[in-house]
Amino acid sequence: MSVRLMYLVFCRILAWLALFTRSRASLHAELLVLRHENQVLRRTIPKPKLDWSDRFLLAALIRKLPTLLRRQRLVTPATVLAWHRRLVAKHWTYPQRPGRPPVDPATVALIEQMARDNPSRGYIKIRGELLLLGHRVAASTIRAILKRSGIPPAPVRRDHTTWRRFLRTQATTALSCDFFHVDCAVTLRRLYVFFVMEFGTRYVHILGVTANPDGAWTTQQARNFLLDLDDRIHQFKVMIRDRGGQFTAAFDTVLADAGVTVVKIPPRCPRANAHAERFVLTARSDLAHERIKRRPVLGGLINEYERAA
Repeated sequence: MSVRLMYLVFCRILAWLALFTRSRASLHAELLVLRHENQVLRRTIPKPKLDWSDRFLLAALIRKLPTLLRRQRLVTPATVLAWHRRLVAKHWTYPQRPGRPPVDPATVALIEQMARDNPSRGYIKIRGELLLLGHRVAASTIRAILKRSGIPPAPVRRDHTTWRRFLRTQATTALSCDFFHVDCAVTLRRLYVFFVMEFGTRYVHILGVTANPDGAWTTQQARNFLLDLDDRIHQFKVMIRDRGGQFTAAFDTVLADAGVTVVKIPPRCPRANAHAERFVLTARSDLAHERIKRRPVLGGLINEYERAA
């Protein structure tokens, strides 16, 4: 760059020295021709692109022009000042270093899985497990990843039981109950089917069909269900249900006397009892093509469906 600048300056000096050997008439004629060429180029290219050498020569020579002519040039004084400000800013702008490389997305997913599957492990233990797998990640990086993912630290994570973790650990000892309704084809009467599902095996117990599922009827069906299970009732510790009005305090008491704790799902959250809701969809879809005229017909279909399941 400096060699090219020196070469251009040398060429300009030789051109200026050659002007002294020419007459004033030829200089004036050349000046008029150059002005006309300048006007033609301005019409053709309104904003030409200038390189650094053009800027250097124009900034050096524009000072020698009269004030009136400076405003009519291709490069105005404001443009020269803008070039100077850009040059100063570039001089004081430090180069941006690349910084620390990002963590691989597969490693991030592995860190999140370790934290969720092992609630008691903190940042240091997760870092040690990653070193055994060949991943070198700092504990501060693990903390930032878990914080960004919304996963709390180990003490909070160990004491906090999520609904998914609760269902996973209690699957073999959990029951869930719910209702689904079927409308008769002729009488348009709505019948309600009460069922209980075993979480571990997905086995469904159809407890009864009624048109008025009040609290007394639901409690009696719970007693019948406990009698049917007999000794197997000791395998189950939790009954998941919604907050419907047909589940009264007597219903909870009957189950509590048998050693089964009733767990209510959050309000307006049917996905918390997703297995029972999925069975409701399956049962209603399979029974939709049957023309149910009265309650005994529905009872027979339900019994056949339970045996088939």
